[in-house]
Amino acid sequence: MSVPAIKKKPIFCRARMRTEYPLYLMMLAPALVVFIYSYIPMAGILVAFMKYLPAKGFFGSKWVGMKNFETLFSMSNFGNVLANTVIIAVFKIVLGILVPVTVTLLLNDLSSQRYKKAVQTIIYMPHFISWVMLSSIFMKLLSGNGVVNQLLGALGIEPIIFLGDNRWFRFTLIFTHIWKEFGYGTIVYLAAVAGINAELYEAAEIDGAGHWQRMLHVTLPGIAPTIVMMSALSLGSVLNAGFDQVFNMYNPLVYETGDILDTLTYRMGFESGKFGLSTAAGLFKSLISAVLVILSYRIADKTVGYKIF
Repeated sequence: MSVPAIKKKPIFCRARMRTEYPLYLMMLAPALVVFIYSYIPMAGILVAFMKYLPAKGFFGSKWVGMKNFETLFSMSNFGNVLANTVIIAVFKIVLGILVPVTVTLLLNDLSSQRYKKAVQTIIYMPHFISWVMLSSIFMKLLSGNGVVNQLLGALGIEPIIFLGDNRWFRFTLIFTHIWKEFGYGTIVYLAAVAGINAELYEAAEIDGAGHWQRMLHVTLPGIAPTIVMMSALSLGSVLNAGFDQVFNMYNPLVYETGDILDTLTYRMGFESGKFGLSTAAGLFKSLISAVLVILSYRIADKTVGYKIF
């Protein structure tokens, strides 16, 4: 006996529009905001191919084609800036996964729920403080006569110029970023831990597994897919080294190890008035980031089956 085929409603039909129009109306406002603030400004990409002068505008400025890109790639410091961007971003990504995962495993092993919640609240708080405020605090703490150097002096260690020495500035950026964000990063992994079947822990305990063995053989494998997914998705952020943090903490003394693409773009555009060159640098970064984002979602799809569309 043949089963009658189920007729599907067409995507656009009067009956569906009549019942679902409130949902479309709800989507209208955010769609309009995205169109105004994300799509219309894309016309500014043309500046990357012009010798742009604000007084003359788009139609009066001279068209120079790929000359801005040629100038950008031939700059003596461009390779160093690109290397700084990748190095800082990669360390932030790697440690931004390792540290939250480690903290999640330790938090999950706490028996006192009250203490666990207190620790979670404390480590979440730095995430909500802006880099404008934090940079001022770190400048005081890490200055030549700050608290950190006073402690080092008490231990017989020479003072370290954390924010003015190329040997230490990159480390300072990475360390302060991880300190600020690792608590907030544990949210995803704690949610993954909550989804692990409790019977697995009970079975491991019956088999004589201790705290560390349960952590290594139950908790860690249980959150491994989430770790892989977050690692794959973070690939798209390889060129995002953190403009807010670097801009508020760097200075000309540490350009050699602290200058990144975003800060170079800012200086060329707003300090030097080279708007075409600045836009070319921003477009270069955006194109590379777009390719990496697509690649990261492909990897996430292949490894853990994660899709957003």
